[in-house]
Amino acid sequence: MADTPSTERGASPEAEAPPQAPEAPEEPLRALGAHVVARSRGAATGAAVAHGELTLHVLLPRVPDLVALLKADALCRFTTLVDITAVDHPGRARRFDVVWHFLSMYTNRRLRLKAEAAEEDLVPSITALHPSANWFEREVFDMFGLVFSGHPDLRRLLTDYGFRGHPLRKDFPTTGYTEVRYDEVEKRVVYEPVRLVQEYRQFDFLSPWEGGAYALPGDEKKT
Repeated sequence: MADTPSTERGASPEAEAPPQAPEAPEEPLRALGAHVVARSRGAATGAAVAHGELTLHVLLPRVPDLVALLKADALCRFTTLVDITAVDHPGRARRFDVVWHFLSMYTNRRLRLKAEAAEEDLVPSITALHPSANWFEREVFDMFGLVFSGHPDLRRLLTDYGFRGHPLRKDFPTTGYTEVRYDEVEKRVVYEPVRLVQEYRQFDFLSPWEGGAYALPGDEKKT
């Protein structure tokens, strides 16, 4: 008589249990976020995971405290500062989101810090913890006008010394305020107010894709 399958000979249910589903990729990030929030002593107000990335919301005056924790904590070890930038939301009272990006080469993870700042707020510098923040903070100051307290040399980085305004603010005009040219007569660079001589540069028209029901400059050439 042929042998019967093991399932018919009373095999244990544990041997036939299906394998467990792998852990969701977001779960370790959620656990890390909860760990940092718990250890931050109120500096971090919350954590969120989206698109496989962890974002921590931090109180602006407590940014250096949280950055120091992220650098020293054994489960974090975010010792590499990747970038500092900002996002302008003109409709908000605290119109800017200041954003720091970090990398841990020990755990192969990335992390984002985000803090809200009003136009007049001072953003704490983290150059004492990450010397590479020097030029990042200068760039944010130049492009957005945010002042970093404690920075050793807060000057413009990308624009000229006489530049007016901050180009990445959403209320900055697309043509700027000043144009620069070399004057052959005076043999020097001169600064002059922008002169708009083309009507379309007023930028008060809907784009063709929005279906504006009026003639755009140049349409008269079709007739």
